Amino acid sequence: MGRILSGATSMSCPHGGTVTPSATAIAKVDGSAGLLVSDSCSISGCSYQIPIGTGTKPSPCMTVQWSAPASSVRSGAPLLTTDSVGLCLSAESVPQGSVSISSNQGKVSGT
Repeated sequence: MGRILSGATSMSCPHGGTVTPSATAIAKVDGSAGLLVSDSCSISGCSYQIPIGTGTKPSPCMTVQWSAPASSVRSGAPLLTTDSVGLCLSAESVPQGSVSISSNQGKVSGT
């Protein structure tokens, strides 16, 4: 099992946008709430553009859809780990690539 993701985990979309999670778990990972599969993650600053005819149209990544949460670690709902898959979606829910995790916390605590 990979390391548990938290509200303090640094993540980005494939185009350099910043992923901002809204972590709600009771379990803490180095002092930050763990990230549940049901938590929302927004993306800002994505510069992705799709070709349209002879030009381009902005199609930034907006949200993350997660799959493959931890199977044995829960905090009300399954927690996400570095092994989970985050799919970045446009405003039209079109998949545009996977989340990149650049840093993560280490120790887990809970009550």
